[in-house]
Amino acid sequence: MNKNYLIAIIAISLIISISGCIKQTQQNPKANNTGWTQEGINNIVDSNNQFAFELYSELNNNQSNIFFSPYSIYSALAMAYEGAKGETAQEMRSVFHFPDKNILRPNFAEVYNQLNTQNKNYELHTANALWAQQSYPFSNNYFNIIEDYYAGKATNLDFIKETEKSRQTINNWVEQQTNNKIKDLIKHGQLNDMTRLVITNAIYFKGKWVYQFDKKDTKDMDFRTLNKTIKVPMMYLNNKAEFNYTETDDMQVLELPYTGNKISMFIFLPKNNISSLEKELNIEKIKEYEGMLKEQKVVIYIPKFTFKTRYMLNDQLIDMGMPTAFLADKADFSGMIGRRDLFISFVIHQAFVDVDEEGTEAAAATAVGMETTAVRQENIFKADHPFIFIIQDKTTGNILFLGKVVNPIDVNNK
Repeated sequence: MNKNYLIAIIAISLIISISGCIKQTQQNPKANNTGWTQEGINNIVDSNNQFAFELYSELNNNQSNIFFSPYSIYSALAMAYEGAKGETAQEMRSVFHFPDKNILRPNFAEVYNQLNTQNKNYELHTANALWAQQSYPFSNNYFNIIEDYYAGKATNLDFIKETEKSRQTINNWVEQQTNNKIKDLIKHGQLNDMTRLVITNAIYFKGKWVYQFDKKDTKDMDFRTLNKTIKVPMMYLNNKAEFNYTETDDMQVLELPYTGNKISMFIFLPKNNISSLEKELNIEKIKEYEGMLKEQKVVIYIPKFTFKTRYMLNDQLIDMGMPTAFLADKADFSGMIGRRDLFISFVIHQAFVDVDEEGTEAAAATAVGMETTAVRQENIFKADHPFIFIIQDKTTGNILFLGKVVNPIDVNNK
């Protein structure tokens, strides 16, 4: 598989909920998007999506469900990148495909603002925050850049004397931003008296299917995993509506829109082994398949599924090409403090997804910890074997979530 697609999902903590619309509890501040262009937006989206598939390749072990938010990871690491210099910055830029900062900043800000635009049909919002050791001499310029272009305000905490209280404060913020879907993001012991900065992002989406499934039609049916057949609750839909759908010799592709027709789930169902799909699925291939979609009648079977994922991404990001950021004696984040005192100690990403008859609920969050050195033909779409899905902003093409269903009833996947 082209690895230029997986990185966009990890950098920003993301939360999505699509089961129904709820009212946003607070209005997140706007970011400074002065100078944004449509070309710049496309640049941000392409880099995010390329990272998404590259990370997917790193996380894929063929046996487990996968679910993460490339946008969340991308966002969190973009804020860390703003303070990186030299080799550290070069490696991070290569892994996340960041454009020049004069393009990254205003266009990331516009993407952020668009995601936070209220819509009566669904809820979608994202938030950034910095958590800094009080009295530590961070650069005001760095904090100003993050607040201006990423709408990420810095809050002072005392990691040295009140480590546990600081951890709870950050986790409470994540829970609030994710409608309590992401809990205990930072585990006990992951912060210590050497922690100087934690960078967080959260995103949340909730909406209903345009065409909902009837619960009475959901029946237990066979689902072929990679090595056995199991019984799963399979949803069924067969009405007069038409869906964007296409079929090739090897693949079926179906678009399921959410209310408002701005956000959709795209399901890529291979006719044979899913490994062949994984080898070819990349940004260009997705665009090709989406260009083939045509409205037509489809009889739909999709399993209900709920699972949670948690990833410690240090090893994956190192393998993808940014080892220096994690090395205490080599990392250069002097853009944050004026000297090379900081390195990344952990990158945590946690996600949740629930797909049922009404819609989809999904949540994700990312934390970056930094320590100091001191009537047409009736088509049948039956997803009764492993498949890949994305949740995408149709306006920009930005992939918000990317996942693989291997076992729909495996709730916890770590």
